[in-house]
Amino acid sequence: MSGHSKWSTIKRKKGAIDAKRGKLFTKLIKEITIAAREGSPDVEMNPRLRLAVLNAKGANMPKDNIERAIKKATGADGETYQESTFEGYGPGGIAIFVECLSDNNNRTVADVRAAFNKYGGNLGTNGSLSFLFDRKGIFTFPAEGLNLEELELELIDAGAEDIEVDSGMVTVTVALEDFGSMNRKLEEMSLTVEEAGLERIPNDTKVVDVETARKVLKLVDVLEDSDDVQDVYHNMEMTPELAEALA
Repeated sequence: MSGHSKWSTIKRKKGAIDAKRGKLFTKLIKEITIAAREGSPDVEMNPRLRLAVLNAKGANMPKDNIERAIKKATGADGETYQESTFEGYGPGGIAIFVECLSDNNNRTVADVRAAFNKYGGNLGTNGSLSFLFDRKGIFTFPAEGLNLEELELELIDAGAEDIEVDSGMVTVTVALEDFGSMNRKLEEMSLTVEEAGLERIPNDTKVVDVETARKVLKLVDVLEDSDDVQDVYHNMEMTPELAEALA
């Protein structure tokens, strides 16, 4: 768990520095599109769409962009995206799980395979890493102005498995089946959730040296830069020493 949360922090900082706003919006619009096409275009009636819109707002996507994406998704000319996942190992035997949304699966397969081959990885068969990652609900919101001791008690009652505070942000982890109830609890508490979703959390992490870590993160960066890739997860342990060396 610690490896995942520290990596999330690094990604937040890196994202702020790189300001890859356009690429982030593209990924968010894809999620809005598939959620709206598969369910109701009504945010209140479609939990997946409500979550996608929440994340878009957390990324400061303009309201007009969100509404336009929903409208386009439910029209006759709306794009159709296929969900797919890829599993493999990066440098140092680090497990890497890739989630994609694409309108051209052949292109996606080729791009993901090329990234693994070029940057020292090996693409495996689907299901080969399922034992290494647990599906968890993750909620992130600002810690400013909160009584963290009282908040922790409230969230534990609502099913929180883990609560971490880092860089002014609170990250709450829940079991897959408690995602909906935690979402409702945070809404009741009027907390401004900046990001929420189901993520793959490694149940066992692996420590590597700095040079290997750089290679792993290069592969992760290349995968994340693909327009077809939504999320990339790994089980590399981001120790404080490693995080400092990579900063």
